[in-house]
Amino acid sequence: MSQQNSNRGTLPQVFKEESSIPDNYKITEIHQREYLLNGELVPWNGPVTNIYSPVCIPTANGFEKKLLGSIPNTTPKESLEALDAAVAAYNNGLGEWPTMSVEGRIKCMQKFVYLMIQQRELVIKLLMWEIGKTLADATKEFDRTVEYINFTIDALKDLDRESSHFQQAEGTIAQIRRAPLGVVLSMGPFNYPLNEIFTTLIPALIMGNTILFKLPKFGVLCHYPLLNAFKEAFPKGTVNTLYGKGSEIISPIMESGKVNVLAFIGSSKVANGLKKLHPKVNRLRAILSLDAKNAAIVTKNANIDVAVNECILGALSFNGQRCTALKLIFVQREIAAEFTEKLSAAVSAMKPGLPWEAGVKITPLPEDNKPAYLKACIDDAISKGAKVMNENGGFQEGSFVFPAVVFPVNEQMKLYHEEQFGPIVPVVPFDSIDEPVNYQVNATHGMQVSIFSEDAKEVASLIDPFVNLVSRVNINCQAQRSPDVFPFTGRKDSAEGTLSVFDALRSFSIRSLVAAKLTESNKTLLNTIVRSHDSNFLSTDYIF
Repeated sequence: MSQQNSNRGTLPQVFKEESSIPDNYKITEIHQREYLLNGELVPWNGPVTNIYSPVCIPTANGFEKKLLGSIPNTTPKESLEALDAAVAAYNNGLGEWPTMSVEGRIKCMQKFVYLMIQQRELVIKLLMWEIGKTLADATKEFDRTVEYINFTIDALKDLDRESSHFQQAEGTIAQIRRAPLGVVLSMGPFNYPLNEIFTTLIPALIMGNTILFKLPKFGVLCHYPLLNAFKEAFPKGTVNTLYGKGSEIISPIMESGKVNVLAFIGSSKVANGLKKLHPKVNRLRAILSLDAKNAAIVTKNANIDVAVNECILGALSFNGQRCTALKLIFVQREIAAEFTEKLSAAVSAMKPGLPWEAGVKITPLPEDNKPAYLKACIDDAISKGAKVMNENGGFQEGSFVFPAVVFPVNEQMKLYHEEQFGPIVPVVPFDSIDEPVNYQVNATHGMQVSIFSEDAKEVASLIDPFVNLVSRVNINCQAQRSPDVFPFTGRKDSAEGTLSVFDALRSFSIRSLVAAKLTESNKTLLNTIVRSHDSNFLSTDYIF
């Protein structure tokens, strides 16, 4: 990988000699030769895929991505073996895991968290090297994931407490609880390779489902230190890992019809293709987090400094590689020049560098084709009348791209419609507030919007239409997923199902009940079962 753009300007050198990397951030190559199948770490002697870091090393031939290690490149044969293991572990709902008491599953999850925390330092280091996440963000991702698991455990306790009694209606007595759905195929993205996939995998698992865990294309090695934790904490076959090309190993799994839930975070095109492969669509539940091009609307009544700061956080946190990122900024024409000037100055001041360097905000990109794609988006906008407003905007070197503020963007440009998923900030001037509203009406997505205004009547007039167009309206702040106890979903092609600590438990389960006529003999029968603890489902135990 060689230098692509020599117009460095005032930017410092991002990539440095390997010898200059501090010892505590250096990485030893990890060549993974095993995968988790049916409760065992099975040796792999077949073909492998090399894993390269977005961090480049200067060489005589230009910049070259550092080799981090390799992973198994398994085949459809191994993926179907994993499917068989998950199906057998579920055993039509009769397996050890789905029939285990809620308290028993919680204890297993607590053991997993304990073992996971032992690998914290290595996982954080791998997040930096594999996807270019800053030390602060990588640390936050790990710690937030542990927190999410603990919140999920607490939420399940609350849910179970609500169900730990019998209900009576119209001469019938019943106990209503939530039961698992079956085999879950969990697939996550590279941008949050730990946190995002765990927001589906963990609730699906703790509700009693068995798991097929497809590792992301980037950020795959960071899961390797956790395989033993899965192995030790859960019954065999409960969690099984999948490696290799998704188009090759996932298709036969879906075509089998044995997957009950598809938990997928990625593009709507891929999700639609996967769902179509399933021969029994009515038996497949889909929990999806998909495309988004979240807009910000900055009116003439906004606090411009607040809007600039929040838009930078929303547009450029982790280089803009977030589904919740602000990917299009509408600014009322009266303040467009002032806003764009302040935004451009603030973006130009952002520190580029390697993930572990203090104060770094912009880091290298993991996707090989991303720099070229971003350049094509910028070139398209320039050819149609826009300009790059900030110093060094769009500068590329190896896998590194410095953010570009592009203005004025209009609906003729790719940046207006396509989800750039990278460090470009398109700014669209508008005259009438109907323009950003109509944009959202006609958009194929509907995840979030951010409204910046200090005028209460104006904000109120925008809240009412947007709550019916997107799933979250942010007032004077960036779009984001957190807090995890809030619902996370989307309209149109942006999502299917709702993920939050509470909603996810419901998404990966179904209400099930045991009912009987309210007779003396039935009351005696049910009381006997409860007192003898012969049923894990029919129970009035209260989990503390």
